[in-house]
Amino acid sequence: MDEPKTQTYPGGIAALLTQMEGRRDPMDYAPGEGLPPPDLDLAPLATQTVTDPDADPAECGPFRSSYHRKRHALRKELAGRSELVFLNALLIAHLRRRRWPDHAPALFQRLWAEQGAALLDQLDPRWAVSAVTTFGDHGLTPAQRSVGLALSVLFSTMKLYESERLYSGQPPDQPFALEHRQRGRLPLDMDPYALAHGGLDVNMIGRLWLEAEEDPVIAPLAHHLLERLITEPRGLLHRLARMRADLSRRKEIAPPAEGEAKPAATPRNDAPVPLAQRQLEPDQLRWGLVALIRAPLPAIARFAAHHLDLGAQALHLYLDDPDPDTMAFLSGHARLHVTACDAAFWRDSGRPRPEEHQLRQVHVASRALRAAGGLHWLGHIDVDEFLLPARPMADLLAEVPPDCAVARIAPAEALAPSDGWPSHFKITHRQAGLPKSRLQEVYPTFGAHLYGGFLSHTAGKIFARTGIPDTRLGIHTLKYNGAEATNRHRLPAIWLAHLHAPSWQQFRDHLEFRRTKGSYRRASSRPEMGQAELLRYLMEEEGEAGLRALFDEVCADTPELRRRLAAQGMLVHAEFDPDAAVARIFGALP
Repeated sequence: MDEPKTQTYPGGIAALLTQMEGRRDPMDYAPGEGLPPPDLDLAPLATQTVTDPDADPAECGPFRSSYHRKRHALRKELAGRSELVFLNALLIAHLRRRRWPDHAPALFQRLWAEQGAALLDQLDPRWAVSAVTTFGDHGLTPAQRSVGLALSVLFSTMKLYESERLYSGQPPDQPFALEHRQRGRLPLDMDPYALAHGGLDVNMIGRLWLEAEEDPVIAPLAHHLLERLITEPRGLLHRLARMRADLSRRKEIAPPAEGEAKPAATPRNDAPVPLAQRQLEPDQLRWGLVALIRAPLPAIARFAAHHLDLGAQALHLYLDDPDPDTMAFLSGHARLHVTACDAAFWRDSGRPRPEEHQLRQVHVASRALRAAGGLHWLGHIDVDEFLLPARPMADLLAEVPPDCAVARIAPAEALAPSDGWPSHFKITHRQAGLPKSRLQEVYPTFGAHLYGGFLSHTAGKIFARTGIPDTRLGIHTLKYNGAEATNRHRLPAIWLAHLHAPSWQQFRDHLEFRRTKGSYRRASSRPEMGQAELLRYLMEEEGEAGLRALFDEVCADTPELRRRLAAQGMLVHAEFDPDAAVARIFGALP
């Protein structure tokens, strides 16, 4: 016997269609009103700005027609944007109706064919989604229609389930706990998504990406939206990736099979969190950074300005090779605490200057942690690392569980652009919740030899709570009573952007130092060949050409590498401009 049908929409499909059609009535126009002509010169619109319609007698009320009312609402919303953005919105508003001016579809196509790049620079995600939806209804090619319709359904469904999730009590960037999974049936008796090795998400995104490549007009828009989707820290895909990574970690420490020896339990070594820090609100919380730096003033200023812009209350900058002019310039800012690590500094410290810069880093970081009066959290990062939080740092740190003394930030290694600042970053297979075998799909030649596909560290960096006795702040960890503190928390909604090899020249210039004293030394116990062995082999067997092949496959920001990373959920997109931050914070540098 068939189960009775649930009437989600009273009246069923017929009533639903009636409701939908009621919102698609065509616009009416007063005399002289209408869309621009089909041969409108679009280029000048890119530099023309939409002004407040209430201040323009030709645009303000009383409204003469539904067209006038809609035009006014759009110009009010988009004031300050370019006239290109307004024209895009106006055409979309027309093309959603049952009828539209005959030339509206052709003008919409011209707009995106001729000015697509300019539009993507200015559109917010909501209007980009509206544009791709319009291609689904009015595309000229099968690819435009299929990709537009598919992305329209994808983003509409996403809006529905993400809106419902707001009632769960969980913030959008927080995955659900693995222990809370229910065993009920999915709608339409579908099989649940296989969290550990499911390919539904990868196949869906990959097919949409490849389908969009068939049409040069819709491809940039579709690829832009898909990249935004897979790098959004508050979305389902990112939450699933974190749940997958958590599941993978649990499997790695699963109990032994019957008959196997049980490993010794790792003893807890929780660093005690001061009571005064356990219930801090974001507006009460003060955070800062410490770094040992050997770099020219412009690099230091970019590092400092970026993090001051994020709200750091104090930056403790220890200059490993102090220059008097640099010291004088940086010391002029109230939130910068600049220390020259010269001979007098090391003499006063009561110990010889360590030969290895890593030991010098640990010394100054621990010194700053002990002296970080007024700060509740102190982070330890390098001058080529930049925090990229999706929300204010104070909000993120205030949400750390009150019994945790350490907050870890996962790294994202920058891809090297041909010019300008990086905007694409890669993460490791483990951060994406994938098995190691997937690396060779991303890095066909070198994936088997580099852990996570990174040339730099994969451990990330940390923030440590201040005011805890018997602690030392290391490069990647906090030690309490001589052992690593175990009460740790992974910060969500943030990446540590590591500009490890932002250009071929920089990679080549730093290679010898890193091989002899830095991160490329042979020190890893991993089974991979590792950076040290790989670089030695390439230099001995293939020379400069081998090194360049490694850089091009692993580091260079190319469409091919971005496509492979995106297909595996290992691509992060983030825009940041330290030079603009320098201008805001310091003005002109000497």
